[in-house]
Amino acid sequence: MESKSKIKIVDDAELRNEIVENTELLDQIELAKWAISVAEHILPYLEQEFPQDAKILNAIKVNKLWQKDEATVHQVRQAGFKVHQVARQCKEETARAAARAIGQAIGVGHMRGHAMVATDYAIKTINHAFNNDLKKAREEREWQLRELYKYIQGGKFD
Repeated sequence: MESKSKIKIVDDAELRNEIVENTELLDQIELAKWAISVAEHILPYLEQEFPQDAKILNAIKVNKLWQKDEATVHQVRQAGFKVHQVARQCKEETARAAARAIGQAIGVGHMRGHAMVATDYAIKTINHAFNNDLKKAREEREWQLRELYKYIQGGKFD
């Protein structure tokens, strides 16, 4: 199934579509784990403005607790909203996009569709950090896909 990003990004459409197709192979908890790994991958771009921010770290923790049935969907949503508050405080576009990616990844505990939006914001982060360099965007999508295969194949993908 072909899918198009709802945000403006410089991207590799083929790799994105491959990711979309493969996310269908995961249940919501595994999808959330993958989305959090994508968020943690771009977290350094946010930490340039908000190092070790308690709202961000707590939101990731809440999502991981939800994955173990130790937090509610309501708690996940509230944690995600707090991350988006941080995004609104960002001065740099790179940090703002990273915060949005993290907020969307947190939201996978509420709705599966947030996973692809998280990956798109991760690409937007890379776009801002590397002046819309398609090669860098492609490298990020390749990393996302390799990481996704780890969850599809139970960690057996190299």
